[in-house]
Amino acid sequence: MGATVKAKSVDFSYFGGAESLDEGRSPRRTIVPSPTAEDDGKSYPGPPQDPTEFLWLMTEEPHRTRRIAIMKAHPEVTKLMGHEPLTKWVVLGVVSLQIVTACLLRRTHPLSPLFLLCAYVLGGTANHNIFLAIHEITHNLAFKSVKANKALAVFANLPIGIPYSAAFKRYHIEHHKYLGEDGIDTDLPTRFELLCLNNVLGKVFFATFQILFYALRPGFVRTQAFTQWHFVNLVSQLVFDYVLVKTFGARPLIYLLMSSFFAGSLHPLAGHFIAEHYVWDGLHQETYSYYGPLNILAYNVGYHNEHHDFPSVAWTRLPALRALAPEFYDTIPSHPSWPMVIVNFIRDPEVGIFARVKRQPKSHGEAASTAVTRT
Repeated sequence: MGATVKAKSVDFSYFGGAESLDEGRSPRRTIVPSPTAEDDGKSYPGPPQDPTEFLWLMTEEPHRTRRIAIMKAHPEVTKLMGHEPLTKWVVLGVVSLQIVTACLLRRTHPLSPLFLLCAYVLGGTANHNIFLAIHEITHNLAFKSVKANKALAVFANLPIGIPYSAAFKRYHIEHHKYLGEDGIDTDLPTRFELLCLNNVLGKVFFATFQILFYALRPGFVRTQAFTQWHFVNLVSQLVFDYVLVKTFGARPLIYLLMSSFFAGSLHPLAGHFIAEHYVWDGLHQETYSYYGPLNILAYNVGYHNEHHDFPSVAWTRLPALRALAPEFYDTIPSHPSWPMVIVNFIRDPEVGIFARVKRQPKSHGEAASTAVTRT
């Protein structure tokens, strides 16, 4: 029924004789938990995107509008907002696990099967969990105090091996405030990436080294002033790395750095980097959720539409947010699997570096830049 209704609304005079939008295309990648007349969750909602250009939209980002609608329909949603005391204990446990594991491997060769297996399976999972802990803390959701959250982020950063928590906070808050705005949202690929990586080999390279793209791209796109928290983050990390190497040798630090690399490479959890905001299936939807079991290891970051709609709702309460407003969340496409997102990103010609929504920056760009410099 949904496909029939949708077909009636499509002007097929633009498609050269095609009788549906599914002809010659691979199976649809996203699903709709509660199909609607507009989207049955099986057939394609739109034609393929032009692979030579980003998807430029003139519309406002969707989260503000949906947030207002949900708050009107469910005013009790405010009860879900606020910090989560459990977060600090999870952070303490995972940081301790990584430091202990690193020290236990101090006599194991970095290229041995045991070392590599531990770095990928245990270390990659643990450090990805820490990435997402820092993401959660960035929204001030571990403590009520801003300083306490920033201090916890610096502590959580230690097993990553490289200081980034202070810089990440500013870039990530801008990602929420200016989603999709070219030159401000540093989560967006650059035109250089589009030109160089817009093929299968390029996508393999991007998926393998995506942690480096996320680490280096912001510095090229949008620099930020060095603050006292950048200094605290840098000095804390250097002291920790120095003491670790001085006390246990270089191998524990190598383990931590390898863990960070694997965490942002071809790792099942790393699928969320691509799943969250890449455009799929001919949709003009720029944020996608994932509701599968890997959320247990990832602070429920798969509830990504929910998170962007309400960044003040902590990770433990995001499932409750979805359950509160199923008419808003279960009717939009989501991903059934993070690992398959990576596989499909590489092999599917309909998705690639080009598959991101971009907007021209608004006048607030200058104000945002000034704020970054002054804070």
